[in-house]
Amino acid sequence: MYTDSVTDLTSETPRLVLSLLTGQYVVAQLPASSPLPAWAAVGALWAIVGAPGELSVVTAEENVPSPLPHGLKLESGWAALRLHGPFPFHLTGILAAILNPLKDAGIGIFALSTFDTDYVLVKAEQLAEARATLEKAGHSFND
Repeated sequence: MYTDSVTDLTSETPRLVLSLLTGQYVVAQLPASSPLPAWAAVGALWAIVGAPGELSVVTAEENVPSPLPHGLKLESGWAALRLHGPFPFHLTGILAAILNPLKDAGIGIFALSTFDTDYVLVKAEQLAEARATLEKAGHSFND
C-alpha cells in the first residue's frame, strides 16, 4: 500500500517520492477575527488554519484578490512539493527526512499536512537547489 510513496522503510531515513505542483503559492495571514476567505479555497493545494491571534492561508498566487484585503500579510513566491502518501500515522521521520537535508542546505520551508500526506513549500528561487539537495539525500521526483 505504501510502496509507491516510501521506497525504503527499512533505513533510518525513509526515501520518499515527491512531485512539484504547478504554479506558485502564497502564505498569508489575516486577523483572527476575519471571515474564512472563500477566495483561498480554490485549486490543487490550499489550506486555512485558525489559531489564537491569526488566520493563516496557503493558496495559489492567482487566487489572491486585488486590492489585498485589509490586514492581509502576504509572503509570495513559494513552490509546493507534495510527498507521495498516504503515510501511516505510526510511521516516524517522514517530514524530518525532507526537512533535515533542506535545513543543512540553508533552505527555508513552510510545511503543511493533510490526513494522507505532507506538503513542503520552498521559495521558488531556491527550488532547483532544494530538488538537487533532496535527490542527493536519496529522494526522487515523479515528473
